[in-house]
Amino acid sequence: MKRVFLIGYMGAGKTTLGKALSKKSGLTFIDLDWYIEERYHKTIQQIFADHGEEGFREIEKNMLHEVSEFEDVIISTGGGTPCFFDNMDYMNSVGETVFLDVSLDVLFNRLSVARHQRPLLKGKSDNELLLIIKQGLEKRLPFYTKAKHNFIADELESIKEIDSSVQKLEKELNYI
Repeated sequence: MKRVFLIGYMGAGKTTLGKALSKKSGLTFIDLDWYIEERYHKTIQQIFADHGEEGFREIEKNMLHEVSEFEDVIISTGGGTPCFFDNMDYMNSVGETVFLDVSLDVLFNRLSVARHQRPLLKGKSDNELLLIIKQGLEKRLPFYTKAKHNFIADELESIKEIDSSVQKLEKELNYI
């Protein structure tokens, strides 16, 4: 039974690396946010609007526990998932946790390109975006760094970089 949790800030590459690792390893890939949206037939944004952050985080915790029952999976968590309840300790107790550690510059570049797709970042200036990333990382790093593995994920911009990162991560996990 294999269970890998990919954690990190938005734009860290959890979905990109998770899908590629899944393809190579044969493990099933689950994006926790997508899983929640499928189960509730609503977007994360709609769930936030209907239930508030507290309600969403409760749903997220319950769905995390549900997917954690699955075997042979790679689970990409939401950026905030490790920071609420005992989620980080729980993930560490049931599988391998990997913090995708990405430099501030790389996160800024990735998120500035994708800001129109992310409601929290839409319409933000470069300075505002940089401040959001810095403050977000500051709050979340104490949780992220509890992961069993710290993996530098700055190089995920091309197929060659993704393949190389998958090989490095497989070696890091040494059991896939």
